[in-house]
Order: sequence, then C-alpha cells, then structure tokens
Amino acid sequence: MCEDFRIFAGRKCKGMILKYDVIVIGGGHAGCEAACASANMGAKTCLVTMDMNKIAQMSCNPAIGGIAKGQIVREIDALGGQMGLVTDATSIQFRMLNVGKGPAVWSPRAQCDRGKFIWEWRKHLDETENLEIWQDQADELIVEDGKAIGVRTIWGAEIYAKCVIVTAGTFLNGLMHIGRKMVPGGRIAEPAVPHFTESITRHGVVSARMKTGTPVRIDKRSVHFEDLEIQPGENRPYQFSYMNQCGALKQLPCWTVNTNEEVHEILKSGLVDSPLYNGQIQSIGPRYCPSIETKLVTFPEREKHPLFLEPEGEDTNEMYLNGFSSSLPMDVQIEALKKMPAFRDVKVYRPGYAIEYDFFDPTQLSHSLESKIIVNLFMAGQVNGTTGYEEAGGQGTIAGINAALKAGADNERTYSPFVLHRDEAYIGVLIDDLVTKGVDEPYRMFTSRAEYRILLRQDDADARLTEKAYALGLAKRERYDWWQEKKQHIEEIEAFCQSFAIKPKLINSALEALGTTPLQFGCKLIDLVNRPQLNLANLSEIIPQLKEVLNRPNNRKEEIAEAAEIRMKYKGYIERENVVAEKMHRLENIKIKGHFNYKELQGLSTECRQKLMKIQPETLAQASRIPGVSPSDINVLLVLMGR
Repeated sequence: MCEDFRIFAGRKCKGMILKYDVIVIGGGHAGCEAACASANMGAKTCLVTMDMNKIAQMSCNPAIGGIAKGQIVREIDALGGQMGLVTDATSIQFRMLNVGKGPAVWSPRAQCDRGKFIWEWRKHLDETENLEIWQDQADELIVEDGKAIGVRTIWGAEIYAKCVIVTAGTFLNGLMHIGRKMVPGGRIAEPAVPHFTESITRHGVVSARMKTGTPVRIDKRSVHFEDLEIQPGENRPYQFSYMNQCGALKQLPCWTVNTNEEVHEILKSGLVDSPLYNGQIQSIGPRYCPSIETKLVTFPEREKHPLFLEPEGEDTNEMYLNGFSSSLPMDVQIEALKKMPAFRDVKVYRPGYAIEYDFFDPTQLSHSLESKIIVNLFMAGQVNGTTGYEEAGGQGTIAGINAALKAGADNERTYSPFVLHRDEAYIGVLIDDLVTKGVDEPYRMFTSRAEYRILLRQDDADARLTEKAYALGLAKRERYDWWQEKKQHIEEIEAFCQSFAIKPKLINSALEALGTTPLQFGCKLIDLVNRPQLNLANLSEIIPQLKEVLNRPNNRKEEIAEAAEIRMKYKGYIERENVVAEKMHRLENIKIKGHFNYKELQGLSTECRQKLMKIQPETLAQASRIPGVSPSDINVLLVLMGR
C-alpha cells in the first residue's frame, strides 16, 4: 500500500513517502525472484529498479542453467518461483548436459532470447498481486536503532518497510574497464550506484571488491559460418518448469570455433594494457569463467582455446562469443578476432569489458539471508559474493520468503525462518557455503560442491520442495495438485514394475535383440528395469501392459517415466545417501549458538576459536563445515555439550 506522508516514524520528510511490508532494491534475477516470492506470500512489496525496461537483464551470457545451475532453476520453480517459466517461454535452444553420466549430474541448460526474456519477466511481475514497481535509484539505506526501516532514493523518495532486501548486483560503486580506460557504471551504458555501500558499512557491515567480465558482441552478418562447427540443440521437448509446456520460439543452433597461435600472439601483445595485469584491477575475478587473457597466462602451453558463438535472440543479429571474455583494449580484441577465419571480416557491436563492484562478506548473514548486524536487512545475489543468474535467483527466492515471513510475524518470537538444508536443495548448499565458509572469489555452484548429489537431482526438485512451498503459501494450488498427480503416477509405475511377473519364453528373444542377457528363470519387471541396457522406453515396446501404464493421460509422460526409472535404478544409492544425511541431521539438531564463550575454550585450536567467534554457527553441523574447524575441535564441543 502506497501512502503519501510528510511525517513518518517521528521524522519530517521533504519528498514522497511510500510504505510497504517489504522493499526489494534491484531488479535483477535475485530481485525479481525476491519480489515475486514476497508478494505471492501476501506481503505488500515494492521493487525498486533503475530501469523498468531492463528487468532481469542477462548482463552476460543469454542462457539459463548449466552444470548444477540447472538444478537450482528447477528448485526455484518447485518453490513457486518464476525463472523456469520465463526461460521456457523464451528458450531458443535447450540441452541436457552430462547425459553420458549418472542422473545425479544431469543438468538442463537453455539459450534464451535476451529481449523477450526481459519482457516475459515484466509480464510476470505485472501480473503478481501485492507487487508494485518504483523506478528510481536507491541512494541510502535508512537504519534506526540497528534496524533497516527503508531506503532513500536519489529523487528524494523515502520508502519504508518492515524488511529490506538488497539485490544490487554489480552496481554498487561499479567501475568498468576496457584497456586503461575506466568508466563508472553498473553495466555497459548504465550508471553505478555511488553511495549506497557506505550507508550499509557505516553500521559495521564489512564490504570488499570483486571483478567479473563479459565478452565482445558480434554482428552475425559479418561471420563466415562455413568456418564454424554447428552445435544443434536437443530434439526432445525438455523444459525447466514442472508446470510449463515448451515455448513457441524458433529453435536456433550455436557454433563452436577455436582460437589459434596468431590470436594468442595479438592478445599477449596487449597484456601491458590489460587492467588485470597492469595493476589497474586489484579485486579477484571468477576462477571458473576466466577472461581469455587469463587463460593465456595460466595455460601458456595451450595452442588453442574453444569458443562458442551463441545467438542473442531469434530476431536479432547480435551474437555472444562465449569464452572470449576480456578487458583488453578494444582494438586488440578486434584484431585478435580477425585472425580466426570465421571472423576475418568481423563487425562488433561492443567490445568485452571487466567490471569491479562492491559485495558484502556473506558470513555476516544467517541462513535466512538476514544480516546478523542490521536487523530486518536481507541480502541476495552478487552482493553476497556469488556469480550467475541462477545462484542469484535461488538466493532471491529464499530472501523473499523470509522477508515476507518476518514482515508478517507478530513479533520476533513468532518468526520462524525458512531454511533449506544441504540434503534438501542445491540452494541449501549454496547458502550454507556462503554463510559458513565465506568467499574469496565469485562463488559459482557445481555438482561437486554438494555431498548429496543423488538426492538433489534435477528430476526430483518438485518432490523435495513443492509441498514445503505449498505449506508456506508460495506454491499455488495448481502447482501442488500437479505434483500430487505426478507423484501418484510415479508410484503406480513403480508398483507395477515391482509386481509384474516376466516369463523368459515370452521375452528372451527381445532381450537378446536389445543386447542384454536372456532370462533363465522368471523375474519381476523391476529386475529388468535395473539392467543398464534396458529402460522403461524400450521395455514398453515389448511389454504392452507397461506401455499402457506409462501412457496414462498426461501431458508430461516422458518426465514422469524418467523420474520413476531413476528412482528404481538408483534406489540403493538413494537409500544409502539418505542414511548419511540423517546422521548429519543429528549434528544439525545440536544447537550451540549462545552456549559457549569461544574465547575461553582452551581445548580448541586458535584458528577454530577465531572462526567460531566470527561466524557464530547455529549448530554443531554448521560449525563442522567451517574451514579451520577440525574433527577434534568438534569432539571437544561434543564433550562440553555432554554428548
């Protein structure tokens, strides 16, 4: 609810006054998910963004998903978020990565139409009840008595709320670099936010600097595609959202090309003017998405590096050169490109650039993403030291949920934060890593970061999270009913496979044709499903009764069959990992916050005491994951707890 007051909270104000339950500062991927989550839970929410025409802008690669990132998007969707729906509606190429490995690491990825992605997000925001957008630039966080109560903008508006979520991306004191040229900005052609960081750090919150970058954008009319290798998408109708049908956009290919020694020589000649190597940039960039000049310095023995030319949309000539992120002088970038046959006549829309920006040490946050220092202040996205749209969206969802819960609570004692554990979601792994371990470089999610990968598959995010989201009031009835229908169908398939008897003489010839050993004795169908050469699809072609069960009227037959098959084939692994997770939950149930004065515990190592005093973990399990806290330190705490 917007209100125009001249006096608020005992203070006189000069400009417009707006009042809400929750304010979200920043209209990127974290901000959009946070705003939708908060509003859909019933909180009156205001999204403050500098440009309504660049909502959820894909500042770098116009793609969603990837290794572990795709799992996060499916988790956002299962929680009732929007990223999966928007991606499906604007996808121009879809691929499932890692299908040659086990399903624990299968990861969906979609190339999107950048422009349509923005407007699809705008549509979702505009259709969200309880959500209003205010186009303006945040200038100062308003804090009283240690609590965040609102924000003041550059145009003099004062917006007040019970909770504030900061999702400012790379805009806080953003500084862009191309060669020796430096220009303040949060993104190309967009202004930086110069004072907002200081309005937070003056209250004791610690900030630091990080760096990221983006590649050159190329005019496809100047590309010689005959010198590139085509990389088509998948024919199977994959999608991100459990609720959605595939989008209607034209499906487009990507292309691959390699650099060569001539390219490398030109790039090396520009290193003297590279901000990364002339001392101009002091902050740390992403380890797993390095610039092309970093690749040359780190891997001097490599004669070539792979690049991927990707379309920015179905109706544009603009193309993205994945793998060629750079902050070298623009003439060096273009000259190097022309040494590749496919780009010998290249025309570019703009060169690559690097950007430095402020972030806040995430160990200063609780698992709800609320600040431990400024009450009612939540943070999500790159301001927490992460990189990637998906990591931002996952954090935004959790911050939005908890801000809405806290804004709606009668008092502090009735507020119970929503927290996902490491065996429940990649989002839980992400947040636990951030608040427990902190970051010394932009954090990117990988499947290797999760110790319970077989439990956190992309196919079962709805099984893990939809009922939780429905209980919160975030997932709507339609989503809940669809999950119940899907769950019932999966259980029917499993029950059929466990009970249906197979006779050797009726199936052996077909088994041999499929490259698997014929049966000597009868068995249950599930025993055949568990063979590596067999699956529900090829078995249904030789067992009519199975085909009938799989073809129960439903618009997502393939997805349901895949989920049922994975549950049967990997049942033993899933059960074993659940046992391990349950053991860890016992430590999660041992609360230690407030029980110890770590400074006085001489039985702990000095490093352990310092880390525990800084992070103040809630549970013994969280303490065990802090770098510098050894198993022997945990044993000391267990003894002191009388365990």
